[in-house]
Amino acid sequence: MHGVRRLAIRLSGVVAVALLAAACGSTPATPEPPGTIHVLAGSELKDVEPMLPDVRAKTGINLVFDYVGTLDGAEQIANGAAGTHAIAWFSSTRYLSLLPGGASHIVAQHKLALSPVVLGVKRSKAQQLGWENNPGVSWKDIAQAAGSGQVSFGMTNPASSNSGFSALTGVAAAFSGTPDALTLKDINATQLKQFFSGQHLTAGSSGFLADTYVADQNRVDGIINYESVLLGLNSGGKLREPLDLVYPKDGIITADYPMVLLDRSRRSQYDALVAYFSGAAVQRRLMTDTNRRPVTPGVVLDSRFGSQTLIELPFPGQLSVVDALIEQYLDVFSRPSHTTYVLDLSGSMSGQRLHDLQAAFTALTDPNATGTARFARFRSREQITIVTFSSDVKDVRSFTIADANNPGDVAPIKDYVNSLQADGNTAIYSAMDRAYQEVATQRAQSPGDFFSVVLMTDGENNSGESSGAFIDSVRRRGLTGVPAFPILFGEGDVQQLTQIAAVTGGKLFDSRSVPLSEIFIQIRGYQ
Repeated sequence: MHGVRRLAIRLSGVVAVALLAAACGSTPATPEPPGTIHVLAGSELKDVEPMLPDVRAKTGINLVFDYVGTLDGAEQIANGAAGTHAIAWFSSTRYLSLLPGGASHIVAQHKLALSPVVLGVKRSKAQQLGWENNPGVSWKDIAQAAGSGQVSFGMTNPASSNSGFSALTGVAAAFSGTPDALTLKDINATQLKQFFSGQHLTAGSSGFLADTYVADQNRVDGIINYESVLLGLNSGGKLREPLDLVYPKDGIITADYPMVLLDRSRRSQYDALVAYFSGAAVQRRLMTDTNRRPVTPGVVLDSRFGSQTLIELPFPGQLSVVDALIEQYLDVFSRPSHTTYVLDLSGSMSGQRLHDLQAAFTALTDPNATGTARFARFRSREQITIVTFSSDVKDVRSFTIADANNPGDVAPIKDYVNSLQADGNTAIYSAMDRAYQEVATQRAQSPGDFFSVVLMTDGENNSGESSGAFIDSVRRRGLTGVPAFPILFGEGDVQQLTQIAAVTGGKLFDSRSVPLSEIFIQIRGYQ
């Protein structure tokens, strides 16, 4: 069941250690209570989980959220691969409705909350730019400030997260010069490139973006995210300076959180859930606890949401337009990325494990990839560095992709990985130290680009540098903001990999129950 698998992918930090350890034990899974319904849910709905015991008490329905990215989840539903999930609950069904066959899987849907995607900018920066309490700011004003270097921001990858997806489609609509739904000829590439020149931080989910911003508040001037996330940051006590929310006068795209029925046989339970979440008391709780706007008439909006009238921008009516926007964002509008892959070639990797690694790279170099996988393949303007290791660093090889659609640019990466052979011990920290040396050199040459490191190992460190030496080296070079994404594979050491992710601001991914190629695609959303 894909939703359950992706829940494991998103575990990190101490929670990851505990849950992953439990997953490896022999204790059988606890039987689910009667009335259990699995929900294919967007990761931003984690803040609704504290309400689930009350849902069960009032309705007799035990909801279990299995988290997945909005675009990926929409594709699963459209392909009939939602498994036993009777309900889906994402921030929007706009993408699902555009996919071939997507609408046919929607038995019913009901909007349950609202949260526009807006810019949150530090108060001092808002005052400097004249944006504080200013309802006259437009997306064009933000683009001009970004293009002149006056403001920088973070945003999620629109190929993996709905907040980034909504921001991209909204900004493109605002720049189109037409009140109608965006078409291919309306895409204003010049203004979009100017706007995204201000993006200095990316992420694969709205929550990860917020956490990354909190961890390093000097990195950017603000972030584009759901209003609910930004309000939560302001009230969370972790910001040195509050974020002023900017609602561009030319419009926004709003997440409306529709609960979607996929299984007709669960209609009565679905209706009970909709009635529960639509009730005035629960709507007020959603507003108070999750910072989302109510949809039920008569529920008074809190003063913290302001009084500005929001203009809803038209969403593209064709899948080809949405796909073109995402492709152009990845290949043209966004800053180029540099990704360093650190690959374990110790003896235990021989055979099927090495084959799986090679298959994962084949997927990333496939020009004929379909569905959301096509957004995960290597992109134009991207630089790839591969550090291989066993008892020590074996090789360092770099590749530049000028045009991702040119087989001559991507084939050398696949050919190189397919030539690799495994032997020796496992010097994880020596290899990671070398990887960050490469990053330091690359970042000195292109300081504005996106950098990340992916570590794939099936064992624990038993050769070369210690963890302490590696951590000291990363900190000494000032590279703790370059995220590492370790992949738990085979007998990999959970504690060691969790520490690497925590020190660098990255995230641990677990491939023990998911194909490695799928994990590599998941990580691409964070790069």
